[in-house]
Amino acid sequence: MVSLAVLCQKDVISIDTGQNIGRVDDIEFCSESAVVKYLVIFGRPRFFGLLGRCEDIKIAWENVVKIGQDAILVNKGETEKNTRTKRFAIKFD
Repeated sequence: MVSLAVLCQKDVISIDTGQNIGRVDDIEFCSESAVVKYLVIFGRPRFFGLLGRCEDIKIAWENVVKIGQDAILVNKGETEKNTRTKRFAIKFD
């Protein structure tokens, strides 16, 4: 059993590209069965957070391949982007 505090300390690495996606910031689970559905990685801040954040990344629990001592290995090919409402974001066209 792994707690959220332990997951937040590990880097999430894509097996496909070897890219460091970030660290787990939150989890989403089914309220009826209490099963974890997604790992959520908040979007990176733009210009120190003054221009809002990029989109959040949701990784389905089924795509988690291995939770190791230092990292979480995932298949990033099937991630979902989740848009939060952005406060104080300036949009340039």
